[in-house]
Parts: sequence; C-alpha cells; structure tokens
Amino acid sequence: MNDFRTGYIAIIGRPNVGKSTLVNALLGQKIAAVSPKPQTTRKRQLGILTTDNYQLVFVDTPGIHHARHKLGEFLNQEAQESLEGVDVILWLVDVSVKPMEEDKQIGSLLNKLPRRTPLVLAANKMDLIPAEALTARLEAYQASVKKEAMVISISAVQNQNLDQLIELLVSLSPARPPEFDEEQVTDSYERDIAADLIREACLNKLRDEVPHGVGVRVDEFSERENGMLYIAATVFVERDSQKGILIGESGRMMKAIGSAARQEIEEMGGRKVFLELRVKVLKDWRNDENALQRFGYKIKKKKR
Repeated sequence: MNDFRTGYIAIIGRPNVGKSTLVNALLGQKIAAVSPKPQTTRKRQLGILTTDNYQLVFVDTPGIHHARHKLGEFLNQEAQESLEGVDVILWLVDVSVKPMEEDKQIGSLLNKLPRRTPLVLAANKMDLIPAEALTARLEAYQASVKKEAMVISISAVQNQNLDQLIELLVSLSPARPPEFDEEQVTDSYERDIAADLIREACLNKLRDEVPHGVGVRVDEFSERENGMLYIAATVFVERDSQKGILIGESGRMMKAIGSAARQEIEEMGGRKVFLELRVKVLKDWRNDENALQRFGYKIKKKKR
C-alpha cells in the first residue's frame, strides 16, 4: 500500500464540453446525467475510480458560464469551490471549436489559483478536428492561462487516449491510502441520481425554451414487497405554457420522458422501477432563493 496513490481531480470547463461524459467513460458506467444541452450538471458529484494501485476521485462540476439568474450564480459558485483543496485541476475544453468567452473566463479564474496545483489541459472531441489543425487550436486555449499546463488530446465519446489520461493523473496524485471503499463509485445517493436522470430525460426530450426551467423533486423513493423500486417525483417548470409543453398532447411527452428516465434508473440500479411523475408550476423558481434552497441549491453570500 506504500506505493498506492489517491488523487482528487477537479474537472472544470464551460457548459457542454463533455465533463459528465468523461466521468462516465472513465468509470465505465453512468453516474452523471448527460445531454447535448448546456448546464446539465447542477451540483458537484464525485466519481470514484479504484484499482489495486490507485484511487482517482473525480469532482464533476457545473459548467462555468455568464449567470443570468440566481441558479446560474449557484452553478458558478459550485464549480469555483470545487477547485479548492484538490490535487489536480483538469481543464476540459472542446477542441473542435475556437475558445469562447467562457473559456477565457475560466483561464482568468485559473490564473488566480496557487501555482503548486498541477493543471492538465484535456482537449476533448479530438475526433472532430483535422489533425493538422489541432496544434494551433491547443495553442489558442493555452494562451488564456498563464499557469503551465500539461496537455493531452482525448475523445470521451470515442474512448481515445483515456488510458493515457488516467496514467497522467495517477502520476500527479500523491502517495496515500484510498479514502473510499473500492466498490464505491460516487458519493451521490441513488435517490439524487434518479432526480438527475429524470431531469436529463426532460433535457433530451424537450425543445430549447423549456429545459433549463425544469427542476425535479423526488417525493417518494421506496422498495415494494415484490422488490420493485417505486419513485414518485414532481417536475417543476416556471410558466403555465411550459407545463403544457412538458405534458404534451394527451400526455404523450410526459410518458416519453417517464419511459426514458425509468430505463436509465433501472440500468443504474439493476432492478425494476415504477416511476410516477407529476408536473407543477413554480413561477420564476431559478431566481427565488427559497425555492432554490428547497432544491438543494444554496447560494453563499460573498464576503466583503
């Protein structure tokens, strides 16, 4: 055990660069909600990868972005706080596109951090850019951060260079015993992951103007005598018009969302699930601090 390494790896990046997809790929199983729409991740979640020689604890964070409401402030706060006290910072970028303003925002944030924390710049989606354009694109991302970064190109979806990424992260992790049991893959409760998977189904099924106004509360999570898991959840939206879209004609959209979420939850837990969903309107909840707190999003007051 003297040679055993344990490292906390904070994964930071703007929305939609593939942070949760990467965590799921590294663990070889799904623990984090994924959708093509930004801001799928709303809370920090640990993904724990353990072997005989190392334990890597990945801190999956919300995407850094320009906040337009109090929920956005919470997401940015969650991401920034995840950088404190970690062993390695993994800055994930979408190398298939040029750096955006939010990438520069992250570069400025990284420049304020202690230089002693190793920084890895992981260029995701390398499969979507011609090889001859890769170097120039990487240089464009490196230009926004003064801190020296180790660079690696990967594709989380195609599983390209993920073994090399793990080797690099292990080499940067300190020698110390594991902190979690070897069979534990996340710090999140099954109930909380189920709520995220319901929201993921909403994100994947709904049109653009609705998804980010969706919040999910699990009201009941219990096992029945026949071994089936019973979940009752409420899906909240901000306007009456969104409620109609979410339910759909003759309830078709709600059924499609429920079916997709149920399949994901069953795959996660390995048991049959009965999922009951209802929809409520909670006007402008993303700007309501009391509502945010009920969903578990608590914004800390900035120190003067």
